[in-house]
Amino acid sequence: MTEVSLQRGDEPFSEGLLEAPRFEDGKAMLLAGLRDNYTITTIGEIPELWERFVPYINKVPGQVGRVAYGVCFPLPDGFDYMAAVEVQSFEGVPPELNVVTMPRERYAVFTHRGHISKLQDTCRAIEREWLPKSRYSLGLGTPGSPGFFERYGESFDPKVGVGDVEVWVPIR
Repeated sequence: MTEVSLQRGDEPFSEGLLEAPRFEDGKAMLLAGLRDNYTITTIGEIPELWERFVPYINKVPGQVGRVAYGVCFPLPDGFDYMAAVEVQSFEGVPPELNVVTMPRERYAVFTHRGHISKLQDTCRAIEREWLPKSRYSLGLGTPGSPGFFERYGESFDPKVGVGDVEVWVPIR
């Protein structure tokens, strides 16, 4: 494995699946979407949540841009996951959709390369390889508050499962 020097004086880490992250000061965002509870045994059901949410994309009142988000909310016995889009306000959001305010955070942003079915491998490499070797800790709030998120850019093609995908990890 190749040693990669991280930005801002971080220690090197083994590249493996990951490219060195960039660092971003994320903005507060209002998100609206479908949210459900998962465990390690039911994580494979997340694509079904996306299938239910796809008809809402580009139809949510006040939607901002054409980017979608997959937000993880860590819980003691699993996690909630929300398939969402950014909105200008919560006004007019259909009642069947959940809403959340994403706080301003400092993030390490990782590009996911390859098919979306391998996204879990990227997340695992961040948690098990990069984070322990970096000078950072995971910046999670209280259980149930928003944690890391996936950002599906405009060039992501859900039909073939590839394109612009990033994992945004809050850091301290």
